[in-house]
Amino acid sequence: MAVQNGRDLLIKMDMIGDGTFETVAGLRASRLAFNAETVDVTSLESQGGWRELLGGAGVRSASISGSGVFRDADTDGRARQIFFDGEVPRFQVIIPDFGIVEGPFQITGLEYSGSYNGEATYELSMASAGALTFEPA
Repeated sequence: MAVQNGRDLLIKMDMIGDGTFETVAGLRASRLAFNAETVDVTSLESQGGWRELLGGAGVRSASISGSGVFRDADTDGRARQIFFDGEVPRFQVIIPDFGIVEGPFQITGLEYSGSYNGEATYELSMASAGALTFEPA
């Protein structure tokens, strides 16, 4: 696999609940993280005192975060609505030359900032809220 442009890692949100995805405006940095909790089943009988984990158990989750320049676009308004209404719409993360991760996410953090002589920026954090799918490129 060749080196990829970071700007090609896109976060898209379902704008009206019908599978119409639009790229979240103004993002400069995006991140997708997968997590899996472990279930420790170590006992006195564990060979050599080594920890044992129960395969296939535990909670899997994903998180998305991004930051960028506030543009006051349609996607900015939709993100605010999602946050304040507690909605859990579908999002897509496009990973260049790898595939698309899609599923429901809840916006858990929405921050706006700005400085006197700089641009207005925002940060967005989301947590998975159901099963995710992966479609290879």
